[in-house]
Amino acid sequence: MTHDPIRKAKNFDELLDIKYGKTGSEMRDNFEEKAQYFVISEMLKEARKEANMTQEQLADKVGTKKSYISRLENGKCDIQLSTLYRIFEFGLGKRINLMFS
Repeated sequence: MTHDPIRKAKNFDELLDIKYGKTGSEMRDNFEEKAQYFVISEMLKEARKEANMTQEQLADKVGTKKSYISRLENGKCDIQLSTLYRIFEFGLGKRINLMFS
């Protein structure tokens, strides 16, 4: 029988500690950053679909290229906060609220 520490995790935080290291470690910070990009990309994709817009229509509305919207939706590039606001608020009519913890 093999010893699998993942099976002993009691909650999601413990699982992340085992798999990616404690909060503040380089590996955990990289995971958390990628997770945040994924969340933003999924929110963007969902909001665009709710607005019944194509990537090209959204890009035209906010003055960027379809390829940029596609890269954002696939978590393949960084986004400036001002651009995020412009896309969601002007392009999609959604309000953004940021929370820091």
